[in-house]
Amino acid sequence: MNRSLVAAIVLGAGAAAGIAPAHAAEYPSEPLNYVICFNPGGESDITARIQEQALKRHYKQGVVVSYKIGGGGSVGWSDLVHSTKPDGYTLAGHNLPHIVLQPLQRGNAGYQTSDLENVYIFESTPNILLVRNDSPYKTLKDFIAAAKGKPSGLTLGGSGSASANELGTIMLNKAAGIRTTYVPFTGSGSAAPALMGGHVSGLMSYSTMAIEHKGKFRALAIMTDERMKVLPDVPTFKELGYDLVEGAYRGVAAPPGTPDDVVKKAAAIFEDVMNDPEVVKKMDENGFKIEKMGPEQSTAFVNSRIPLYKDLVKDLGQAKAK
Repeated sequence: MNRSLVAAIVLGAGAAAGIAPAHAAEYPSEPLNYVICFNPGGESDITARIQEQALKRHYKQGVVVSYKIGGGGSVGWSDLVHSTKPDGYTLAGHNLPHIVLQPLQRGNAGYQTSDLENVYIFESTPNILLVRNDSPYKTLKDFIAAAKGKPSGLTLGGSGSASANELGTIMLNKAAGIRTTYVPFTGSGSAAPALMGGHVSGLMSYSTMAIEHKGKFRALAIMTDERMKVLPDVPTFKELGYDLVEGAYRGVAAPPGTPDDVVKKAAAIFEDVMNDPEVVKKMDENGFKIEKMGPEQSTAFVNSRIPLYKDLVKDLGQAKAK
């Protein structure tokens, strides 16, 4: 019998028997390219840097943290979907609600939510309202009163458009009956200098930024059910009379078509990393809430958020039309 035919028969039999392909069995045997779709200094970048050393114990050939910035993350996610080999050696940090809101809002974001192969969701950060330490707004009440007294409203910077920060701004406007203008930046790391320079009235940012800039920024309220242990003096919006709970969830995604075995092995690696005592300590200190969702749970979680975000998109559209 022809050798090629024999090889094809053997390969087919192996596939039918559920034998994993060699590349999956060997994973990981190459370096990991960990793509960050936002500016250096933001939450996605900080998380990757905290994880980097622990990841290197698994990816013996090395870990490279790289950046593909633009479109509030959509440039990087579009590249992941359309131009990246689905072998598990290039993973991109991804972010809810961005990966749902962008395709809903833009019509053509360069990718669809379902294109991203969820590997693992590992952390979340609640929205937090920040002003400069020398701001005249000492409390949330002060900020809301000022916004009501200005016909043009105040400006709030944040991490990208169609983001948790933009949602938080719209939610605050609606709940408090005020008008603020949201100013999107290419990440929370680039939004912070805008507040330092007085180019915006405040930031709708994340808990991590409140800790990183504690000496320069004042936190007025946080969108959590209860106060965070690392920010015990920051009141929740709920305790101040506004039932607002919102934030961002972050993880990593693979290109569509990545073999299931490779996705599962990559997820197991991130599971181990998020159990590392040093990683846990740094995540807590920096204001991240650790989440542990594997491929199936991550996908189910993303799908469960879509109806909520669809409703909020209507408010986003109305806000932009005004």
